[in-house]
Amino acid sequence: MKAVLLPTRIRVALTGMLLAFGLSACGVNNVPTLQEQAKAAWSEVQNQYQRRADLIPNLVETVKGFAQQEREVLTQVTEARAKATQIHVDASTVTDPEKFRQFQEAQNQLSGALGRLLATVERYPELKSNANFLALQSQLEGTENRIAVARRDYIASVQAYNTELRTIPGRWIAAVVYPDAKPMETFTATAGSDRPPEVKF
Repeated sequence: MKAVLLPTRIRVALTGMLLAFGLSACGVNNVPTLQEQAKAAWSEVQNQYQRRADLIPNLVETVKGFAQQEREVLTQVTEARAKATQIHVDASTVTDPEKFRQFQEAQNQLSGALGRLLATVERYPELKSNANFLALQSQLEGTENRIAVARRDYIASVQAYNTELRTIPGRWIAAVVYPDAKPMETFTATAGSDRPPEVKF
């Protein structure tokens, strides 16, 4: 029985179709897909941090009206907000460990300053019952929750992306097809967060 030879053009077309099918099935698009998901998750983190930064001036003004003697705490919050909004880590620079560390440190300082501000409010019952303050405090608490969720989603997206870059076949595909793909940075726990807060009576 004689084998049937296909014309060269048909053989090339069939080979091309099989190769395209094989590449699509082997995950050649996983790297850019996971990278874009991580970038989108990072945008949501930035969105929530910006929301918090936008609430702070109103909160400071409300507290200032009731607690003039708390100037130092108000100044710390204002300075921490300014520093946190000056450091930008966009989706194209989340692969830079130093820039990412600076961003996280600035956000942690702002969180700490806000915590001190809200703790000082305990001394002012008239402020704690002010409708504007209560509304701002509620929005700020909601934003802190949103930040936590956005950070969690970002961490999960980065884990999937970084895992793809470190495992086979993703590692091979990235080396050949996406040589500029680099692992992304993720959040770390704040120093001292592993110890419970001291409670004094």
